[in-house]
This record gives sequence, C-alpha cells and structure tokens, in this order.
Amino acid sequence: MRNSAMVSGGLALILLVLVAAEWSPLLAFDRSVDEALHRSAVAHPGLTRVHRVLSDWVWDPLTLRALAVAVALLLVRCGYRRLALWVVGTLLVAAGVQQGVKALVDRERPVWRDPVDSASFAAFPSGHAMTAAVVCGLLLWVFALVGREPWYGWGTAAGLAAVSVLGVGWTRVYLGVHWPSDVLAGWLMGWCCVAVAVVAYRRRPGGGPLPAPAGEPRGRGGDGT
Repeated sequence: MRNSAMVSGGLALILLVLVAAEWSPLLAFDRSVDEALHRSAVAHPGLTRVHRVLSDWVWDPLTLRALAVAVALLLVRCGYRRLALWVVGTLLVAAGVQQGVKALVDRERPVWRDPVDSASFAAFPSGHAMTAAVVCGLLLWVFALVGREPWYGWGTAAGLAAVSVLGVGWTRVYLGVHWPSDVLAGWLMGWCCVAVAVVAYRRRPGGGPLPAPAGEPRGRGGDGT
C-alpha cells in the first residue's frame, strides 16, 4: 500500500505540473476528447439526462460523503469508534487537498456555446472523481477489515465501487464540465489519500485486523475501541 501511495501521488504530481505548464499535447488530447463527447451529448438529449441524474444525484460528492458518514456512524454503533473517526478524518483531509489544488492550479473548465450542464469552482482535479475514489476506496477498506461476508460479497462490493468510480469520471467528461486529465487527477489523488490513510492506520497501535462486533466470536485481534 505504501508503494501504491507513492506511485499514485507521483503520477498526480506529474499531471499537475503538465496541466499548470499547459503542455500542448495534453491540452490537445483533452480538447479532442471533450469535443467528440460534447457533440454526442448535444445530439442525444435523453442519454444526456441520464448522465446528469447519475452525475448530479447518484454519484454527487454530497451523496457519496453522506454514504461514508452513514457507514462511520454504523461503525461507531458496532464499537469501531477509532476506525469511524479515521474514515471521517480522511474525508475531511481529502476535501481540503482537493480544494487546495483547485485554488493552486485554477484551471478553467470547458466552455461551450450550447452547454448541457454546468459546474462551479476550478476544474483541476475533478471533485466528483476524487470523492468517488476516496469514498469507494475507504468503504472497500472498511469492508475488508470488519466484513464477515464470503468472497462473493467482496466481489459485489468491489464491482459496485469500480462502476461508481469509472462511471462518475465518464459522466463528468461526457457532460462537458471537465477535461479528461481533471478526472484522471481526481482518481490518482483520491487513491493516494486512501492509501496514505491505510498506511497510517496500520502503523498506529492496534491497527491490524479488527475483532468481531459484540455478540460474535472474537477470533481476530485488533482495536474495537
């Protein structure tokens, strides 16, 4: 996980430098992809409405953060207070990193004569993509620590997470409110935040596997405090 944090963080930093330096091959790629998808969005209003519902409601950052907070409250109820605080703390740190980088780079969003959606704040990184990566990554980690489901339960959770992370990135580009590199940066920064949080949690005392909630056999060691 430590290597994963270093690689994702390093790639995100490289992408940030390229965007800030306005590297022409990257800008040309971003523009070509956005223009092609925008033509499709304008030509297919029904499909565009579906994308807007998914992007603005189902995978909206507020929706995903509310889901993470609900899971944190459930962890508190089950006796995993430290883990719950770790989840909420990671969400707050990731949101701060996201807004800080947006202010630092201050990249303009795509501008269209016939927009199909709108968004506020700077473009880089995509807040939707970064939030999805952070929330889904954290929930999968929590599932691995405290879940008692068989392997197919893990597969379902991982599948839903992958669809959500990839899907929200696609909708943001399709709707013309982000450049592809914004979304890629959001994914990389989001995963880096999760990986750093996991590494830091494992290094604290009692950061190993968690015990079962009250009423279940306690065959594992950990910190169900």
